[in-house]
Amino acid sequence: MSNNLQASTQWVPVEAPPDPVKQIIYQIRRLIQARELYTKELNKKYSVTAAQLNCLLALHESGPLPLSHIAKLIMVKSSTVTGIIDRLEQKGLVERVRTSRDRRVITIQLTEAGTRLANNAPPPIQQKIMDGLKKLPKEDIERIVTGLNMLTTMLDVQDLEVR
Repeated sequence: MSNNLQASTQWVPVEAPPDPVKQIIYQIRRLIQARELYTKELNKKYSVTAAQLNCLLALHESGPLPLSHIAKLIMVKSSTVTGIIDRLEQKGLVERVRTSRDRRVITIQLTEAGTRLANNAPPPIQQKIMDGLKKLPKEDIERIVTGLNMLTTMLDVQDLEVR
């Protein structure tokens, strides 16, 4: 019985359907699954989310930063970064530092543990995409942008703010 269970839980690749519309849906599902797998692996191996890793890497590359600068670098709202930094601080990976006489000015910096994690963690999933896109001709990138814009318009999400 355990052999049957083991065999039935193994992942089996499914061929993309021949219909082009179904192929688009299939490829979108693959992208979503890749992100989910990446996130699960990050959580399992490093106990951080993808958003938390992005913050750590931004701080690692740029040094101590105010929340608003981190938000711009990782392309999310400042309010979103506040929650991410709260959780990273609880994990001992970052600390809030006041370096100005103005007590309202707070800078976020990595702790030693945060620096170690940033040095050893895998690159964010979007880095793989960016590296791949850099290898493509400009025309291919423009076609991808056009296609993605069409999809976001179909879903009526073109005006959503990226978090």
